[in-house]
Amino acid sequence: MQLQAEVLRRDGRRIAFVPTMGFFHEGHLSLMRIGRREADVLVVSIFVNPAQFGPEEDFDTYPRSFEKDLELSRREGVDLAFTPDKPQLYPDGYQTYVNLENLPNHLCGLSRPVFFTGVATVVAKLFNIVRPHIAVFGEKDYQQLLVIRRMVQDLDFDIEIIGAPIVREPDGLAMSSRNNYLTAQQRPAALSLYKSLNRARALVESGIHDSVRILKEVERIILAYPDTEIDYLALCDLKSLEDVKNIDRPVLMALAVKVGSTRLIDNMVLDPKC
Repeated sequence: MQLQAEVLRRDGRRIAFVPTMGFFHEGHLSLMRIGRREADVLVVSIFVNPAQFGPEEDFDTYPRSFEKDLELSRREGVDLAFTPDKPQLYPDGYQTYVNLENLPNHLCGLSRPVFFTGVATVVAKLFNIVRPHIAVFGEKDYQQLLVIRRMVQDLDFDIEIIGAPIVREPDGLAMSSRNNYLTAQQRPAALSLYKSLNRARALVESGIHDSVRILKEVERIILAYPDTEIDYLALCDLKSLEDVKNIDRPVLMALAVKVGSTRLIDNMVLDPKC
């Protein structure tokens, strides 16, 4: 992959990169389309990264569909699929990891303490291997997007990071590989995330800017479903992810909720001036 990237760069070709863990859905495909539009060569990686899973998380059961993923990649005009295995990226004796000091100390990082170290490490390695000019990440994983942007800036990667809008299913549920875990009976509870985000947006646009009041209403909507367990609800700054008490500027409403055993995340930017 490194040699191929070297040849492409020497020939003046612009490389776009979409790193993934596979099990493609429309959200992944939307990232590929952006990459296809922005560059001469589109590279997609497929690697379920063990470093970002905690000991009690779903690494072993994470959904995989390798052959289907390759076929969907071909349909989207992907030029190269990079599909390393664990020994290639984390050989025996591996001991180097990328840690960010502040951004992981919010939202998902509080309940998944190894997650962002694993993400930053594998993405840094993939950037060094694929050598892209641009890389595309989804805004559904908003904190991850901020972490990658910060890492790229701090470590002087010469790569443009593009954030892509959340892609939703027809009923509003944010697309995720983990949606595959949901039963038909759990679907209404899963939709409470999007329902509560829309309610929060309506409250802000109606002139209610007190975070506590908005968060209580969001909590009420979600916990009305017996199958739900809230990991976090937050109204936070778009760049630092610090909590915002009074919404006097655009803020991020972010939430993580377990529906049964399935952990779902979603977010929405709330703007008091809309």
